[in-house]
Amino acid sequence: MNNYDLEVKERWGDTDAYKECCQKTISQNANDGLMAIMAKFAECMQDGNTPDSTKAQTLVKELQSYITANYYNCTNEILSGLGQMYVCDERFKNNIDTHASGTAEFISKAIKVYCAK
Repeated sequence: MNNYDLEVKERWGDTDAYKECCQKTISQNANDGLMAIMAKFAECMQDGNTPDSTKAQTLVKELQSYITANYYNCTNEILSGLGQMYVCDERFKNNIDTHASGTAEFISKAIKVYCAK
Protein backbone atom coordinates (compact mmCIF):
# COMPACT_ATOMS: atom_id res chain seq x y z
CA MET A 1 0.00 0.00 0.00
CA ASN A 2 1.20 3.48 -0.73
CA ASN A 3 1.04 6.21 1.91
CA TYR A 4 -2.32 7.48 0.64
CA ASP A 5 -3.88 4.02 0.83
CA LEU A 6 -2.65 3.60 4.39
CA GLU A 7 -3.97 7.02 5.39
CA VAL A 8 -7.37 6.30 3.85
CA LYS A 9 -7.60 2.95 5.62
CA GLU A 10 -6.64 4.51 8.96
CA ARG A 11 -9.12 7.38 8.64
CA TRP A 12 -12.11 5.68 7.04
CA GLY A 13 -11.40 1.93 7.17
CA ASP A 14 -14.36 1.22 9.45
CA THR A 15 -16.94 3.07 7.34
CA ASP A 16 -19.47 1.54 4.97
CA ALA A 17 -18.19 3.81 2.20
CA TYR A 18 -14.66 2.43 2.56
CA LYS A 19 -15.92 -1.14 2.50
CA GLU A 20 -18.02 -0.43 -0.59
CA CYS A 21 -15.06 1.22 -2.29
CA CYS A 22 -12.92 -1.86 -1.61
CA GLN A 23 -15.58 -4.07 -3.20
CA LYS A 24 -15.70 -2.03 -6.39
CA THR A 25 -12.91 -2.36 -8.85
CA ILE A 26 -11.06 0.93 -8.90
CA SER A 27 -9.22 1.13 -12.16
CA GLN A 28 -6.98 3.73 -13.65
CA ASN A 29 -9.89 4.47 -16.00
CA ALA A 30 -12.04 5.41 -13.00
CA ASN A 31 -9.37 7.76 -11.72
CA ASP A 32 -8.88 9.21 -15.21
CA GLY A 33 -12.63 9.78 -15.45
CA LEU A 34 -12.62 11.61 -12.13
CA MET A 35 -9.81 13.87 -13.31
CA ALA A 36 -11.73 14.52 -16.54
CA ILE A 37 -14.61 15.87 -14.45
CA MET A 38 -12.16 18.10 -12.58
CA ALA A 39 -10.99 19.40 -15.97
CA LYS A 40 -14.61 20.20 -16.86
CA PHE A 41 -14.86 22.25 -13.67
CA ALA A 42 -11.72 24.16 -14.65
CA GLU A 43 -13.19 24.91 -18.07
CA CYS A 44 -16.49 25.96 -16.47
CA MET A 45 -14.63 28.35 -14.18
CA GLN A 46 -12.47 29.72 -16.99
CA ASP A 47 -15.59 30.34 -19.09
CA GLY A 48 -16.73 32.79 -16.40
CA ASN A 49 -19.34 30.65 -14.68
CA THR A 50 -19.85 31.05 -10.95
CA PRO A 51 -20.04 28.14 -8.48
CA ASP A 52 -23.81 28.60 -8.24
CA SER A 53 -24.33 28.61 -12.02
CA THR A 54 -26.44 25.93 -13.65
CA LYS A 55 -23.38 24.57 -15.44
CA ALA A 56 -21.33 24.27 -12.24
CA GLN A 57 -24.24 22.69 -10.36
CA THR A 58 -24.73 20.17 -13.18
CA LEU A 59 -21.05 19.27 -12.87
CA VAL A 60 -21.41 18.74 -9.12
CA LYS A 61 -24.24 16.29 -9.79
CA GLU A 62 -22.07 14.57 -12.41
CA LEU A 63 -19.21 14.34 -9.90
CA GLN A 64 -21.46 12.89 -7.21
CA SER A 65 -22.95 10.35 -9.62
CA TYR A 66 -19.51 9.38 -10.90
CA ILE A 67 -18.16 8.81 -7.40
CA THR A 68 -21.21 6.71 -6.53
CA ALA A 69 -20.87 4.61 -9.68
CA ASN A 70 -17.14 4.05 -9.40
CA TYR A 71 -16.16 4.29 -5.74
CA TYR A 72 -18.89 4.43 -3.06
CA ASN A 73 -22.34 5.89 -2.38
CA CYS A 74 -21.55 9.58 -2.36
CA THR A 75 -24.22 11.13 -0.14
CA ASN A 76 -24.51 14.90 0.17
CA GLU A 77 -22.77 14.61 3.55
CA ILE A 78 -19.81 12.77 2.01
CA LEU A 79 -19.76 15.14 -0.96
CA SER A 80 -19.67 18.11 1.38
CA GLY A 81 -16.68 16.59 3.19
CA LEU A 82 -14.92 16.01 -0.12
CA GLY A 83 -15.50 19.63 -1.08
CA GLN A 84 -13.82 20.76 2.12
CA MET A 85 -10.96 18.31 1.68
CA TYR A 86 -10.32 19.56 -1.87
CA VAL A 87 -9.20 22.90 -0.43
CA CYS A 88 -7.96 21.98 3.06
CA ASP A 89 -5.62 19.18 2.03
CA GLU A 90 -2.81 20.66 -0.06
CA ARG A 91 -2.25 17.36 -1.86
CA PHE A 92 -5.79 17.38 -3.24
CA LYS A 93 -5.76 21.12 -3.88
CA ASN A 94 -2.48 20.99 -5.80
CA ASN A 95 -3.59 17.99 -7.85
CA ILE A 96 -6.93 19.54 -8.78
CA ASP A 97 -5.36 22.92 -9.50
CA THR A 98 -3.15 21.36 -12.18
CA HIS A 99 -6.14 21.94 -14.46
CA ALA A 100 -6.20 25.66 -13.64
CA SER A 101 -5.31 27.67 -10.58
CA GLY A 102 -8.37 28.05 -8.37
CA THR A 103 -10.21 24.96 -9.63
CA ALA A 104 -10.24 23.27 -6.21
CA GLU A 105 -11.72 26.36 -4.58
CA PHE A 106 -14.31 26.66 -7.37
CA ILE A 107 -15.36 23.01 -6.96
CA SER A 108 -15.50 23.37 -3.17
CA LYS A 109 -17.78 26.39 -3.44
CA ALA A 110 -19.97 24.69 -6.05
CA ILE A 111 -20.34 21.64 -3.81
CA LYS A 112 -21.25 23.85 -0.86
CA VAL A 113 -24.05 25.48 -2.90
CA TYR A 114 -25.24 22.11 -4.16
CA CYS A 115 -25.38 20.53 -0.71
CA ALA A 116 -27.21 23.52 0.77
CA LYS A 117 -30.20 22.93 -1.51
